[in-house]
Amino acid sequence: MNLFSDLKSRALLEQHSDPRIEELLAGVEGPVTAYCGFDPTASSLHVGSLVPLLGLMRLQRAGHRPIAVVGGATGMIGDPSFKAQERVLLEPDQIAANVAGIRAQMARVWDNAGLAAPLVVNNGDWFADVRFIEFLRDIGKHFSVNAMIAKDSVKSRLTEREQGISFTEFSYMLLQAYDFLWLFDHHGCSFQIGGNDQWGNVTAGIELIRRKRGAAAYGFTLPLITTADGKKFGKSEQGNVWLAADRTSPYQLHQYFLNADDRDACRFLRYFTFLPIEEIAELEARAAAAPEKREAQKVLAREVARLVHGDEEAARAAAAASALFGGARAGDRSSAAAILQAALAAGAPSSVVPRGEVATAGVPVIQLLSRPEVGLCSSLSAARRDIAQGGIYLNEERVGDDKRVVGQDDLLEGDVLLLRKGKKSFHIVRVE
Repeated sequence: MNLFSDLKSRALLEQHSDPRIEELLAGVEGPVTAYCGFDPTASSLHVGSLVPLLGLMRLQRAGHRPIAVVGGATGMIGDPSFKAQERVLLEPDQIAANVAGIRAQMARVWDNAGLAAPLVVNNGDWFADVRFIEFLRDIGKHFSVNAMIAKDSVKSRLTEREQGISFTEFSYMLLQAYDFLWLFDHHGCSFQIGGNDQWGNVTAGIELIRRKRGAAAYGFTLPLITTADGKKFGKSEQGNVWLAADRTSPYQLHQYFLNADDRDACRFLRYFTFLPIEEIAELEARAAAAPEKREAQKVLAREVARLVHGDEEAARAAAAASALFGGARAGDRSSAAAILQAALAAGAPSSVVPRGEVATAGVPVIQLLSRPEVGLCSSLSAARRDIAQGGIYLNEERVGDDKRVVGQDDLLEGDVLLLRKGKKSFHIVRVE
């Protein structure tokens, strides 16, 4: 299957600028050079960024040349595309630190995928020498304000907010178009890819290259992912799901995908893995026949964890998840302690309680459940309600009384204990 067909079969091709893209991606004129931009709004990318990252990797695996642009310059402005409000502007030092973090992260992900590292560039390097008046004369004159306002990504900001859009963010389209022109001139880059919210920016760059160089350039967009229940992909109860291990542990990343809805699992396998379409179709059939086995989710979680954190961390996360969800630990204190220590090593969510709190009068279980760092219940009243409904477990034994106090006798070897809400939400408490 050629790349264009593969993208379509995975439902990854949203919009494309020219019918010739199919033959160009097939390599009929040799390898193409393609880029995708990433804003350094944080020192780590999140799981939503995996779609364009994998887009560049799919191009590379088909024999093309990928370029990742980290927006050291554009990140100082902020892309307004379909955003409800303007971003908080970051200081230059913070942006520089974020750029460095994302560069290192990309290198690890490409290495985990077994691919040669892509060219990673920072548009702050070429914008540093751009003078404002010259930019307006050479670039700005090629843009019609009427056309810019008509683009959906900008139009929504003009019609849905009283304050409209600042000139700062309105100018973002020109900056991204200039990125494409600069990469065209210096690296022979003729393709741009991005999320579907980037379509207006992509076509602006294509048009700028046509006007300034009289040459053809191309682009296509990838879908913006939502879950089957309509929620934004990449959000958990704890917030964003990050690719950095110090923000979202390998265990938590593995769990996020392991807990995917049955309706999403095989769709996500198409988006977030390199597994052949035929293999995914076989998994889909088996999952439909025996959804309780969650086979598709297990493969999905394993493949994403391997890509982001490597084989070893993925294996540890899978082993910890398998042990925690084994369901045969109630009353077996030594076995439970060993399982929790393994889960902690894999990055399972945990927090610390001072020994004095437990060793004296003990800690009411409803207080533990509702602590922000534990996060299993939103409040004391919510904890009482969950206990009354039979959904709270301490060391895999159901808590039947909301006046239950956790004391020294509840601690397993290594001074740990396990809180569980429902079937999927765990938290390990360490006493130190």
